[in-house]
Amino acid sequence: MDTKPNLAFIDGQNLHLGTTQDGWKINYKRFRRYLLDKYKVEEANYFLGFTNEDEQDLYSNLQKAGFIVCFREHSSALKATKKGNVDTDIVFEVMRTLIERDDFGKIILVSGDGDYKKLVDYLIKKGRLEKILFPNRQYASSLYRNLTTEYCDYLENIKEKVQHT
Repeated sequence: MDTKPNLAFIDGQNLHLGTTQDGWKINYKRFRRYLLDKYKVEEANYFLGFTNEDEQDLYSNLQKAGFIVCFREHSSALKATKKGNVDTDIVFEVMRTLIERDDFGKIILVSGDGDYKKLVDYLIKKGRLEKILFPNRQYASSLYRNLTTEYCDYLENIKEKVQHT
């Protein structure tokens, strides 16, 4: 059994939209604690689209809960029209981590976006995927339908542990 800590990579927009579309809101402090207790996640990277002064409370709450907040760079001209699009940043950071670091066990990915399918398949092949956690069963990409519970779970299964009350 690997005793090294695990790392999490979270698609923040996917997490937020997935849970709110399912009728509930995530409690970041409780979710961070869950990742630590259940999956031994010592570093949880939370990826967001871009900075917006109106969201400063969210950024502060994420940091206070123990997340490493990672912002996507955008041209200032595009900020008003562009959504987060953190997918490539997450894939890059996971691959960079695999190449440059050996101080961790496995990867936990939080997203239901099918854009991560090749990454998930690669991590499974290399024995480095702990879990992909889907924020919303209904909107999880059909590309993942053949994954067993060994590699995936739904946040609705732990909603009572991580929802905002």
